[in-house]
Amino acid sequence: MDVYVARQPILNKKQDVFGYELLYRSNSEQNLALIDGDQATSEVIINGFFHIGYEELTEGKLCFINFTENLLKNEIPTFTNPEKVVIEILETVVLTKEIVEICKNFKKIGYKIALDDFILLEGNHFLHEILQIIDIVKVDIRNTSRAKQLQILHFLQKYNVVLLAEKVETREEYEQCLEDGYDYFQGYFFSKPVIITGQDVPFYNPVVMNVLHELSKQEPDVDKVAKSIEHDLSLSYKLLKLINSPAFRTKSNIKSIKQAIVLLGLEEVKKWLFFLAVRESNKQHVPTEVIKMSFRRAKECELIAQMKGNHAEQSSYFLIGMFSLIESLLNSPMEKIVAQLPLDQEMKAAMLGVQNKYKDVLDIVVSIEQAKWSEVERLASKLGLSQKILFDIHSKSIVWTKDVFLEI
Repeated sequence: MDVYVARQPILNKKQDVFGYELLYRSNSEQNLALIDGDQATSEVIINGFFHIGYEELTEGKLCFINFTENLLKNEIPTFTNPEKVVIEILETVVLTKEIVEICKNFKKIGYKIALDDFILLEGNHFLHEILQIIDIVKVDIRNTSRAKQLQILHFLQKYNVVLLAEKVETREEYEQCLEDGYDYFQGYFFSKPVIITGQDVPFYNPVVMNVLHELSKQEPDVDKVAKSIEHDLSLSYKLLKLINSPAFRTKSNIKSIKQAIVLLGLEEVKKWLFFLAVRESNKQHVPTEVIKMSFRRAKECELIAQMKGNHAEQSSYFLIGMFSLIESLLNSPMEKIVAQLPLDQEMKAAMLGVQNKYKDVLDIVVSIEQAKWSEVERLASKLGLSQKILFDIHSKSIVWTKDVFLEI
């Protein structure tokens, strides 16, 4: 049976990744509703740690894994590394003296422990005792009324726990959670245009230097130059903005970075890159999860295009994935951004949400990312690709993105 692992980032107040919650996914022949928590977690551990690999899956960050009462009693968490795993106790676990003692033993070994979907059960005699050893309390803000949230926050003030807000899906929810004192945040909001403020996208000087070095050769390799720029979100965006400027405005609709370079000319590209390098020489930018997510989506879109035989348009699909979160980075509406780029009209339409061949591929990439399994199954059938292939591509893209960021 083919089983896969998805992940959802958990961010701190600075929007840096603190860890990932690992999520279970079965093959399409098996109904998720029929999978119990024991099997789901077992498969996450086996596939996440042994088949895919911890470093590839979490990039060295903590991973949150759900554990049922049965798994806790059988000490299954001890199969994992206490320095890497947060034991997440499901809300279905009944707090008893035995459970408290088991959790104390996990703490002694070095595990961090979180309570999932916390509900205030003041009548439980063991709630106070277990909160003495809990590190993180997760509150589902969408399924917990505002009044209940405030009650929980007030109750937890006397304990040495940090708060994690789950299912944060709007700007208003995020800002309210910040004000309420939550330390960590998890939810789809962090894939939408409001996380990173400012009007520029950071690029990485080593990439610029490598491209300038290639351009200084007597016979530069255009493919190598294009690939280097293509793998930097900021340079790709700035190059398309440049070629659409009044000085170079082209009548062509761009479908790849290589096409943009050829139209612009290598000498103009060299001057432009030198200007950027000088301007940014005193600035330092730290890669963010949103930028990493853009890279990951780009590679997945490219690999899916390969699998479907669209080799001539791989770069186009790559750009669709790369620019899918550009509004988050520029804090500007996609309509405004797209209007400033000389992209192919069908690519522009996909970026604006119009359903076409590009949007179909991007949709399935996002659905895997957000663990929307029924949508993944529907889109996989539409694209004529097996879910096994899609999840293999997802895993490869995670590894590829990690390697890219190690290089830069």
